Parts: sequence; C-alpha cells; structure tokens
Amino acid sequence: MKQRRIVFVVFEGFQPLDLFGPHEVFQYAGRLTGGYSCQITAPLPGPVPSGSGVSVHAPYGVADLNPAGIDTLVVAGGDGIDQARHDPTLTRWIATAGATARRVTSVCSGVFLLAAAGLLHGRRVTTHWAREEQLTREHPEVVVDCDPIFLRDGRVWTSAGVTAGMDLALALVEDDLGREVAHAAAQEMVLFLRRPGSQSQFSVALWSAQPASDPIRAVVAAIHSDPGARHGINDLASHAGLSPRHLQRRFTAELGVPPAAYVEGVRIEAAKRALAESTHPVEAIARRYGFGTAETLRRAFHRHLSVAPSDYRDRFRSTREYI
Repeated sequence: MKQRRIVFVVFEGFQPLDLFGPHEVFQYAGRLTGGYSCQITAPLPGPVPSGSGVSVHAPYGVADLNPAGIDTLVVAGGDGIDQARHDPTLTRWIATAGATARRVTSVCSGVFLLAAAGLLHGRRVTTHWAREEQLTREHPEVVVDCDPIFLRDGRVWTSAGVTAGMDLALALVEDDLGREVAHAAAQEMVLFLRRPGSQSQFSVALWSAQPASDPIRAVVAAIHSDPGARHGINDLASHAGLSPRHLQRRFTAELGVPPAAYVEGVRIEAAKRALAESTHPVEAIARRYGFGTAETLRRAFHRHLSVAPSDYRDRFRSTREYI
C-alpha cells in the first residue's frame, strides 16, 4: 500500500492533545495497514513548548520541509495561535502546502492559521465554540458553524476543541481505509466513553461512517446543517433527489441506521452540546433541535442515555473556556 504522508503543524503554545490525539490515531492505523507516515513541523526545528509546558521535538522547520507531496495537512490549535497566525513564514508555507495537499485539516483554533493562509474562502468550518465569535468577526469570508463536532467542506476538514481532533482523525482514517480500521483504532484508544453505574453511554462515538454516494452525502449535510429543521422522509428524499423508499434503503445500507434514527441521534448530540455549553432553558433547546417540547426531549434522553436533560446539564455543564 502506498503510504499517505500526514504532516502536523505545531507552534509555540500549541495544545498538546491537538497533536497527540490525531497523531496516535494515524500512527495506530499506519501500524495496522502501513498506510501512513507522519511528520511534525514547526516554524523552526527543535523543541517546541506547548501551552501546558510539555515540549515536542519538531524534526523539521517549515523552511526544511518540502510542501509538495503532502496527503493530509493537520494544523494544531492552542493559546499560541494568536501569535502564530501572524508569522509570515509559517502562513506562507501553510498556504503553499495547503494548495496542493489532498486534504487540509485543523483541530480547534488551528482553523485561524488556515484562514490566515487564505485556504478557507467560502468554506464552511467549525472550531471550539469559545472561538466562534472571534472567527466570525475576523474572517467574514468564512462560514462559521460551531454546532458540529467536525465539518467537511470538500477537501477542507475542521474540528472543534481538543479531543474532537481524535474524532476527526478517525473519520479521516475511515475515509481512507474503511470502517474496520477506524473501529480498530478507536477500540485501541478506548474512545467509546462509558459512564459509571447502570447508565448507558452519555457519549456515543462522535464520528460515524461516511456516506458513499453524493445523494446520501447531501442528506447528511442537510441534517447536520440544521438539526431542528423538518427532516421527515419526504423532506430528506427531496435533498437526495430520490424516492422516499429508495432513500430509506440506500441511507440504511450506507450508514447502518435508518434516516429517522440518524436524525434523532444528530438532534440528541446537538441538544447535549447546548445543555453543556449554554444557559438556554430545556424547553427552548427542545424547540431549537426539533423535539418540539421538553417532554419529548426528556423521553428521547431517557431512551438513549437513561438520564433526564436537566441531570445531564448538571453533570456536564462547563463554564470554563478551553481554546
């Protein structure tokens, strides 16, 4: 198998998990299949201190690393992004590498470096929710959507904060090597998070099979772009340009679940993020994400998570900002 060259970009003050998480996913998948070779670059070669104080050795400075022939460019985020994105040598190299790479990706606030390099014009992207307003304000040429855990717009993939980079990397591996390899990597890294006691999983795996055909990709994109919209089988069929019966069969075959179950899963994930990251009332969250009433949302949470929405919020509510 021809190896795909994965290049990770770090800088002083990067978030360690933005590098280590995706790097380990690709490394493990590479050990299974021989499909990847990973390189780390920085503005200068040598030790690169992270935002937490842990240093990583970058074997290559950008001046030493040929930007041609990169399969996937992965740009880390972190507190140091506000300084790194004003480094003209770094942004020029990312622009050159990103112009020819098969895929361009970022983790968390790494999206700011992609934007500074001019790689995101007209693209729909995501980042950590705490950076949404800044990214929208500073880059009006970019369509910012911080609801999803990660987004794909053509060859550009972006993800939310920190551990979302592992979900993104798993999706990239699945896109390259198939679901079995991605599952094996996820199992090795214990990425199916289980909560104590008799409760079911609060978090399902936040990556899933990628649709194999354009009609089903259009349906999935419509669901994720607005989870609370009308997504009955007739509505989804119109996005796909298929009959409802044909859509039902193809969607289930490609994603492993019927459309209605997929819609409910996306809506639950959106409601979970809203409960954890906002102060909006449960009733308002239920309306926004397509459940209609708080009681319908409560029943869905009990069915899937064995917990009430209010209890979920109490357990997972975060008032801290992680960049």
